[in-house]
Amino acid sequence: MTPKEVLEFAKEQGAKEVDIRFMDYPGLWQHFSVPLCELSEDSFEEGFGFDGSSIRGWQPINASDMLVVPDASTALMDPFFASPTLVLIGDIKDPITGEPYSRDPRNVAKKAEAYLKSTGIGDTAFIGPEAEFFIFDNVQFESASNVSYYEVDSVEGIWNTARPEEPNLGYKPRHKQGYFPVPPMDKFQDLRSEMMLTLEQLGIAVECQHHEVATAGQAEIDMRFAPLLKMSDQLMWFKYVLKNVAYKAGHTVTFMPKPLYGDNGTGMHTHVSIWKDGQPLFAGDKYAGVSDIALYAIGGILKHCKALCAFTNPTTNSYKRLVPGYEAPVNLAYSSRNRSASVRIPMYSSSPKAKRIEFRTPDPSCNGYLAFSAILMAVLDGIQNKVDPGQPLDKDIYSLPPEELANIPSAPGSLQEALAALKEDHDFLLKGDVFTQDAIDMWIDYKTENEVDAVNLRPHPHEFMLYYDI
Repeated sequence: MTPKEVLEFAKEQGAKEVDIRFMDYPGLWQHFSVPLCELSEDSFEEGFGFDGSSIRGWQPINASDMLVVPDASTALMDPFFASPTLVLIGDIKDPITGEPYSRDPRNVAKKAEAYLKSTGIGDTAFIGPEAEFFIFDNVQFESASNVSYYEVDSVEGIWNTARPEEPNLGYKPRHKQGYFPVPPMDKFQDLRSEMMLTLEQLGIAVECQHHEVATAGQAEIDMRFAPLLKMSDQLMWFKYVLKNVAYKAGHTVTFMPKPLYGDNGTGMHTHVSIWKDGQPLFAGDKYAGVSDIALYAIGGILKHCKALCAFTNPTTNSYKRLVPGYEAPVNLAYSSRNRSASVRIPMYSSSPKAKRIEFRTPDPSCNGYLAFSAILMAVLDGIQNKVDPGQPLDKDIYSLPPEELANIPSAPGSLQEALAALKEDHDFLLKGDVFTQDAIDMWIDYKTENEVDAVNLRPHPHEFMLYYDI
């Protein structure tokens, strides 16, 4: 839509307010609302002012004024607000220079798409994330100087088989047995369907929804692939819709990678392909039906995977999921069917248009704009430098002898390790000014101070179980 068309659309929909949304640096949507009369065609150039020092990882107090400039192409009606509200996603700009802000995640994604076109390799990067999540009925947590605990609960939790529910009717998925059971074992079919249909009402194409492996309401809803920037926007709508549909029904959704001990964690397997002039570039006659370009792309991901994890797995909790010896995709190798490899080549279809690579390491705690951009930059670096991904890992990883397993590198074991890898390996991200040094430095500093150090300094509840009586 053009700005003029947005104003006409708002009038047709009976909008009374405009909600301006943008992404903070760690990855949460921020917003403020203005009356519809405050939106004009000039607003799409002049923007709206706000305090950038109050946004995590952004401006200091002495340079706090920032602008958010709405993007007319993002106009949608909010499906939850009582007042009819037009939603516009905005880009952040400096009010003095008018330049796009280097720490605006959406700006990074825009620059990544522009850099792809500038290389001549392709013109479109398609991204298809499979974001998993948990639906809980209750969550309680606290972290203070003398107390630290959490508790989550679900009517589906296997631990509730003996709970007085007046009556307790059973049908609770066992640990690691939640994949595809029909109701009454699956208690969230209708809720997931409402989530899926709400997304479709917003114009977000969905391929499927289903229960996932873990007990206690683990689920997955798959969006159809889309260009990088569009998918980054859609991922924010996705999280927003799922949380609000659940909240309205008295449930809560979390995208934490590992909220439960002893069961599957939550991942976001991310499918990637590059096209040029309407033609897919990853189909060919090499291993698993892919092209040389696709193999080089895999080589780029494997080469930079440790650094990528700082963006694709950006929480301390992410590394409770990425543990060697389980189904988690920690092995820096590729395969057509081995799901413990960090890169898989899906074999569901022989169509050239369906040929893509699946990076299985990421999780949905990430900031999609930054994570998808970093993945694309690694892919392009692999193609530009013809990085050999080595031989595929088609063997059963669990049956490999120790000497052979030792030759397969692993993803980082902690956020601290991933940030250290990013500090040493980020030149590929600086190409085309997609990521700036300032943005990378701030990411490392923010994550280290506010998350790594904050967790490392605190006693863990299980440490009392292990050590209190020493």
